[in-house]
Amino acid sequence: MALAPVLLLALFFSMSVSGNAQPKVPAIYVFGDSTADVGNNNYLPGNNAKANFPHYGIDFPHSRPTGRFSNGYNGIDFLAGHMGFRRSPPPYLSLTNKTSRGILKGLRGVNFASGGSGILDSTGTTITMTQQIKYFATLKSRIAERLNLERSNDVLSKSIFLISDGGNDVFAFFQQNNAPNSTQKQQFYNTLIYNYKNHIKALYELGARKFAIIDVAPVGCCPYSRSLHPLGACIDVLNDLAVGVNGAVKVMFSNLSSTLKGLKYSLGSSYAVVSKMIADPEAAGFKEVKSACCGGGKLNAQSGCSPNSSYCETRKEYLFWDSIHPTHGASKKAGQAIYGGSLLFASPINFKQLVEDDS
Repeated sequence: MALAPVLLLALFFSMSVSGNAQPKVPAIYVFGDSTADVGNNNYLPGNNAKANFPHYGIDFPHSRPTGRFSNGYNGIDFLAGHMGFRRSPPPYLSLTNKTSRGILKGLRGVNFASGGSGILDSTGTTITMTQQIKYFATLKSRIAERLNLERSNDVLSKSIFLISDGGNDVFAFFQQNNAPNSTQKQQFYNTLIYNYKNHIKALYELGARKFAIIDVAPVGCCPYSRSLHPLGACIDVLNDLAVGVNGAVKVMFSNLSSTLKGLKYSLGSSYAVVSKMIADPEAAGFKEVKSACCGGGKLNAQSGCSPNSSYCETRKEYLFWDSIHPTHGASKKAGQAIYGGSLLFASPINFKQLVEDDS
């Protein structure tokens, strides 16, 4: 008897993310914005920064909108798959006593990311990075109660702390000043890095040792940004800000690794991955890298992806799903490049090397 199409779809996606691998680390703890959110915002009041409705999730198993800002899985799901997990750990706000039993043993992990948030608490109106870390502190205390403090610290030191953030901070700064001079840019970088460093130190004090960081993509080339340009070109100022933030984060982690004993890190460059896809779409397997698949208006980016929006049928040919976020296919390619790719896509080591580092 043939499998129903929906079951075939579910089986395909399950296999494409996880295969039959066993977890290579005890757990993954995820922090960040909509590039990493797998449903935390579903539990917030109001309708802002949510993706728990069609056509989001159209290519997720059973075409289920989960709160991921994607037509299927996001980049975190694929990175988790490379680490031997089925997909991203569950959203923190979804946990119940029943679903948290294994998590309280320090296994699998939790996703704290919230669409709309940023490194700065002033960015967005959703779950701030500060609050995400407070949630982790609460969870860590419960894990310590279950395992004891020494054992919990050992488990956490071997786990991956994955952060994908900063894009919303860049957009927020640009909205306040779309033609900043060099002094204003430097002040922005300094403020951002001061706060980012405090976040990393807070996680370190709570037991984190292995940091997998996703940098800011070329946000000036996403469909939303292009829709602001009369000719649909990239907004150079936004890309310059992203480059400045990424450079400052690179220096910050280099300095932290020399002062915080045992800290290890990998900086995954979504900027390099997406830039390469845009520069040579054919090589990346795409036909459309400017317009969004789902939305409306100019470049399908002037109105959001919603149940009433039109969407492309050939989603594998598109880099962007909505006005800002990549498609399932693009996220899969990015996950492959960052996890096991060259220094161009992750440095000073790639995510695979970070995961396998037992020193």
